[in-house]
Amino acid sequence: MTKVIFYKSGGIFYGFEEQGHTGYGEEGNDVLCAALSSMTMLLINAIEVSFACDVNYTINEKTTDIRVIARSALPSYEKDEKKQFAVSGLISAYYFQLMDLLEEYYDFLDVEAVERDPEA
Repeated sequence: MTKVIFYKSGGIFYGFEEQGHTGYGEEGNDVLCAALSSMTMLLINAIEVSFACDVNYTINEKTTDIRVIARSALPSYEKDEKKQFAVSGLISAYYFQLMDLLEEYYDFLDVEAVERDPEA
């Protein structure tokens, strides 16, 4: 099972962590895992390249643990409101997409959102 925990501060999404293999299919043929990986990389590239915003991420390919923190989604960090809303919007869109996937893949995916101090 893959567990994804999204981080919010004051209701604003600014990051997430993914842990574990979904177990939906065999390694290398797991379409759910591939979907999560693709969406995660799209999100990182959109924030970093398309919006030219800071995003810190780590990817451990052995354990499949991924951590993405985009402080540019927070008003206390990003002074450009358009970028702030765009980055937070992308992360929240990923959250809602995963919530939709939960309807069909609840045995392989766990998603939650928590309030967390971005400095923690």
